[in-house]
Amino acid sequence: MAGAWQLGRYLKHQNIRIVHAFDVPMDLFAIPTARLFGTPVVLSSQRAFRDLTPGLPRRLLRFTDRMVDGIVVNAEAIRRHLIEDESVPAGRIHLCYNGIDLTQFAARPRAKRQELTIGVICALRPEKDIATLLRAFARAQRPHWRLIIVGSGPTLTELQKLAGDLNLGQAVAFHPTTDQVPAWLHKIDIFVLPSLSEAFSNSLIEAMACGCTVVASRVGGNPELVISEKTGLLFEAGRSEDLAAALTRLDGSDTLREQLAAGGAEFARSFSAAAAARRMGEIYNGFLQGNSSHTV
Repeated sequence: MAGAWQLGRYLKHQNIRIVHAFDVPMDLFAIPTARLFGTPVVLSSQRAFRDLTPGLPRRLLRFTDRMVDGIVVNAEAIRRHLIEDESVPAGRIHLCYNGIDLTQFAARPRAKRQELTIGVICALRPEKDIATLLRAFARAQRPHWRLIIVGSGPTLTELQKLAGDLNLGQAVAFHPTTDQVPAWLHKIDIFVLPSLSEAFSNSLIEAMACGCTVVASRVGGNPELVISEKTGLLFEAGRSEDLAAALTRLDGSDTLREQLAAGGAEFARSFSAAAAARRMGEIYNGFLQGNSSHTV
């Protein structure tokens, strides 16, 4: 309550015209506060499927849906989810895709290597389903394959145990969360995102922009980035046999890997930070024009 009072007084004192909450905790805290203190435009964000926010927080999010002027989503799949599963009016939802810094994430020529490096960079949470990647790798493993998993999170220990149970030995390596993501991506030939739930993945955009061939599960916003046979390959979530088949197919054709990598890198250039900023500016300006009586 003290924090809400402090925030509300700041909004009033600074004559803030738009409050845009970025994630679930701030949706639940800032939206009621901004409404109570009379902020002209109040926006929330929905950047993941609400299955990941069960129980009371999800019910409270539905309450904020009715309080806001608009909800900004980062994937068409999330827009459909809010309409079909959460009964949010379509006109209240505004799409702004994620953007990345294309000066940091860029493709570069790849030296011919005898090894084929398969990898993923992500938070190691249950919905990322890295276990399916380990099982697929074990199912289709070749002597020249290696697997790198870069990230930290609650499933790390069980994933390391699974790798041991699958007898992957030195073929798999785990590395902690890093801020040197482009350098790691340039070491990966095939980037795999096997998520069970995903909105619009920055990891996929970054991998595509860096020239990796990408393989992703057919869930959420992944198909908005991975256009099958053009910018990457898709497989059915949780099916390690399908992922294994995709990896085997890519291993068997340098031409296919190169074509998909080139298509992915070209497509990823559409998702720059500048493009995301322009789109967010359009959303904000649309609301400000509807509240033109307030000073900047």
